[in-house]
Amino acid sequence: MIQLEHLTKKYGNVMAVNDLSLEIPPGEIFAFIGPNGAGKTTTVKLITGLLRPTSGRVLINGRDISQDPLQAKMLLGYIPDQPFTYDKLTGREFLRFIARLYGVNHHHFSQEFEHYVNLFQMSSYIDELIESYSLGMRQRLIIAGTFIHQPEVIVVDEPLVGLDPASTRLVKELFKTESREKGHTVFMSTHLLSVAEECADRIGIINHGRLVGLGTLADLKKASQTEGPLEEVFLSIVAEEKK
Repeated sequence: MIQLEHLTKKYGNVMAVNDLSLEIPPGEIFAFIGPNGAGKTTTVKLITGLLRPTSGRVLINGRDISQDPLQAKMLLGYIPDQPFTYDKLTGREFLRFIARLYGVNHHHFSQEFEHYVNLFQMSSYIDELIESYSLGMRQRLIIAGTFIHQPEVIVVDEPLVGLDPASTRLVKELFKTESREKGHTVFMSTHLLSVAEECADRIGIINHGRLVGLGTLADLKKASQTEGPLEEVFLSIVAEEKK
């Protein structure tokens, strides 16, 4: 579960996130969408503890990520918008390093390693240096590293960057399995409205740091008095905020 309580982040006079309160329960895929500069990535960094809020707090399964960061982050898996890796490690060494950070024992690591290497078809290059990987290969490695310790809460910032259609489909199915079969929470920030429409149980729309829409697609259609795909609903809600 993710709980945001009056979450606020200011940069000087700029209000990046403005009094955001939100709860995402276990077993839900939540899509977070908004225009460029709306506050999506800042919110993600607040949730993952990469930024400290100006006020308010973030709870991960009841643990305050500012007050109890190590315990809260042990429950988290984070897929950033730009994959960060250590180029002089092999893929195998990188995944082992991530597993050790989270205290994953050797037996469990071996099982999870084989599962995700096979799932993402990485066996042909997993023992090569990461510096030789393409963007898509790096993204698959990052996603595998995110799930290697079986996090209860998964936070995702543009998860499909660099992925080919087959990998994109695989990742979407993985999110659905994590939420609907394992009961884990998935918070997904994305600009791909088709992905949000396909995968999300609920959708939040942020604009100028404020939550301006929240609910299922049916709820948002009703609130905006707009039929059609999420794109039309989104544009209607954002346009209404400008008035």
